Amino acid sequence: MIRDDIKTALVSAMKGGDKESTATIRLIQSAIKNRDIELRTASTTLDDDALVTEVLQKMIKQRRESVELYRKGNREELAAKEEAEIAVIERFLPAQLSEEDARAAIQSIIAEIGAASMKDMGRVMGEVKSRLGTQIEPARASALVKAALSA
Repeated sequence: MIRDDIKTALVSAMKGGDKESTATIRLIQSAIKNRDIELRTASTTLDDDALVTEVLQKMIKQRRESVELYRKGNREELAAKEEAEIAVIERFLPAQLSEEDARAAIQSIIAEIGAASMKDMGRVMGEVKSRLGTQIEPARASALVKAALSA
């Protein structure tokens, strides 16, 4: 399980004296705990690895947005710090689909659903998320679906 990998990585980072990784892994654990608390009252339960992957993908998205803003503001040192955090977070994500595999999977979903235009994007994205949720970032999936439907 991804949670166990995160706990193990925290212990080894602490023992190795890697302060940056330790801080980032603690942020990951905090975000996961917050998500667990949010879901206490939810009626549906997610697979644990899917929940953790969702949290990690959200954290990466936030940091990429921050990097972009820091670069626009000429704050390269802050952008580098965010990129270092992204690298630590990405270590815990399940293997992502290659570009070709992702395109092929999305094309098969589009064909299976019978989607023909951008009006069907919501249905396609729902299916992509349910089938490939942990294997592809939502932003990347959205771009690929949009390209496939507009072609």
